[in-house]
Amino acid sequence: MTPAPSAGGEDVRKKRRRRKSSSSSRRPHTSTKNVKKRQPYAKRVDEISAGGLVIDSSGKNGLLIGRIDIKDQKRERLLWSLPKGHIESGESPEEAAVREVHEETGIECQIHRALGVIDFWFMAGGKRIHKTVHHFVFKETGGRITPQISEVDDVRWFPLEEIVTRLAYPDERKLIARSQELLS
Repeated sequence: MTPAPSAGGEDVRKKRRRRKSSSSSRRPHTSTKNVKKRQPYAKRVDEISAGGLVIDSSGKNGLLIGRIDIKDQKRERLLWSLPKGHIESGESPEEAAVREVHEETGIECQIHRALGVIDFWFMAGGKRIHKTVHHFVFKETGGRITPQISEVDDVRWFPLEEIVTRLAYPDERKLIARSQELLS
């Protein structure tokens, strides 16, 4: 009679022991109280705006709006950008652009030509915003610089050759840099 392998004897095979994992690689026991709830995806919102670069009557200066940088604790640094705003129901991008430039800057203008369209994503108020902005080149026709109190901290004319370096947002810088020949 042959003994069973586990009964001892010379033919006994050793059982492999599983190594116990170290405490750092063990999965901790979690109760339902400690489990984080999965965050729902941020709601997507599509926004369409219009605006652009106003060139003064001399043809040498461009108009920019300045907003205080919310990341600047001293609230001194201005972020310069092109005036723009939301297209209202029933408005064309061209109509909205002229209205928004006037509202934000106090300057009256007319569209000289299309400049281009930029679209970008950002987060605000827990929402993922996909924004599309139609840009135009305008010629100043009148008005007086008056920053829109609720949205703009400053409005200034800058020499056209400085506009690209003054703009805070890369997409606007690229748009203007690509379009230098359109500005004349």
